[in-house]
Amino acid sequence: MTTIKLHNTRTRRKEVFAPLDPGNVRMYVCGPTVYDRAHLGNARPVVVFDVLYRLLRHVYGADHVTYARNFTDVDDKINARAAESGRSIAEITAETTQWFLDDMSALGALEPSIRNDPDHQKAMPRATQYIPQMVAMIEGLIAKGHAYEAEGHVLFAVESYAAYGALSGRTVEDMIAGARVEVAPYKRNPMDFVLWKPSSDDLPGWDSPWGRGRPGWHIECSAMSYELLGESFDIHGGGNDLMFPHHENEIAQSCCAHPEGQFAQVWMHNEMLQVEGKKMSKSLGNFFTVRDLLDQGVPGEVIRFVFLSTHYRKPMDWTAEKAREARIALNVIYQDGIEGMLEVLERSPEKLKELPEPNETMVCALKQDLNTPEALRIFRAEAKKMNADKKSDALHIIANGKLLGFFQTGWHPTNIAQKDVLARYRKELEGARKNAMKTKDFSNLDRLKSALVEAGVDVRMSKDSVVLIAGPDFDPAKLESLK
Repeated sequence: MTTIKLHNTRTRRKEVFAPLDPGNVRMYVCGPTVYDRAHLGNARPVVVFDVLYRLLRHVYGADHVTYARNFTDVDDKINARAAESGRSIAEITAETTQWFLDDMSALGALEPSIRNDPDHQKAMPRATQYIPQMVAMIEGLIAKGHAYEAEGHVLFAVESYAAYGALSGRTVEDMIAGARVEVAPYKRNPMDFVLWKPSSDDLPGWDSPWGRGRPGWHIECSAMSYELLGESFDIHGGGNDLMFPHHENEIAQSCCAHPEGQFAQVWMHNEMLQVEGKKMSKSLGNFFTVRDLLDQGVPGEVIRFVFLSTHYRKPMDWTAEKAREARIALNVIYQDGIEGMLEVLERSPEKLKELPEPNETMVCALKQDLNTPEALRIFRAEAKKMNADKKSDALHIIANGKLLGFFQTGWHPTNIAQKDVLARYRKELEGARKNAMKTKDFSNLDRLKSALVEAGVDVRMSKDSVVLIAGPDFDPAKLESLK
């Protein structure tokens, strides 16, 4: 069996992945702060680590992988949204949490899971559910001399942890020079960060040894990962914008609170997302959410396909052209036998147990630090072979797609009406081509093909087949003149 190799940010090299316990492979990924819709950049780490989760389940077994991803539901951004909207914090966080789950499901992401947790509450912990554990961890850090109380705040003493900065490769001096640090007279060191801060009566707060207050952002993930995965676990992931200060601070406080453990063995970070070659921002007018795209008719599988077309450690550029190409590629994959077999599986879900093993070459590509572009290439090549000669097994293609997160129940690239229209015109085109080959008169064939292209159909004719693919602008009304 080919081993899994993953790029470890901590060591800055690709390493053979050796889980601490193959019977319980553990992964923690930083989740969203729930105050608004998830933008496209928020979705990239979800899709990246969903693929890794699927790979780990394939290699070690679904019952032997634990995946936790949190929701930050106590935060100054949430407080500000409540103040400006007049809505309660509980209402805002409940609504946006469900928005996030719905949008990520539309992208084909599995929900995180922990054994014996059927409702996923532990696998998707809310920060507010773990306040006592955060308070206990902070008390321990104070007792060990790694934190101190000052004017109602508790701060982590960065100088008490000699390895601070190792993940990001920065010295404390470099971090002070390059970071926006809160200037506060009660700090012993400008880089010391907040573990606990006081809350006024109009803000969320909990009783603590330091007065009524709320936790700092970084302590949340440390406390939740410890409670769910222990003092040592296998993989910690997130976007590379979290490397400093969030992940750096997590390491410091976790390793000081639990020196008997090693915290995360492998750190993985995905690169950021751009739109049409520019950083996504509201000022440039290129900022949009996942829901914006879904509401505009961009299918979730198209978004996922575009994401996986770029390696996770490279910057990803979302463009309208890439989305168009992805839609066409998926239409090719879903042709004929595949779509028919998916309909059978949807009617009889028990047949999913009969799916064969996915292509081992494709699996090997994923084992090489999640080489999703190569895995996609292999997936598309096998699907194309089936569409061309019908010799491949549709179930085998579906197994490949499901490992990558495609072929979600109930989704098809063309609706039933469009499929019927295309099937009819494909037969007409095949008949016209057969007649043209006999008579050497290609005028009718050219007329049909031109009308289809004008209507937004991608026409692909080879020696052995005719394939019609509905593009994003397909308009069946433009084919009325052919009747």
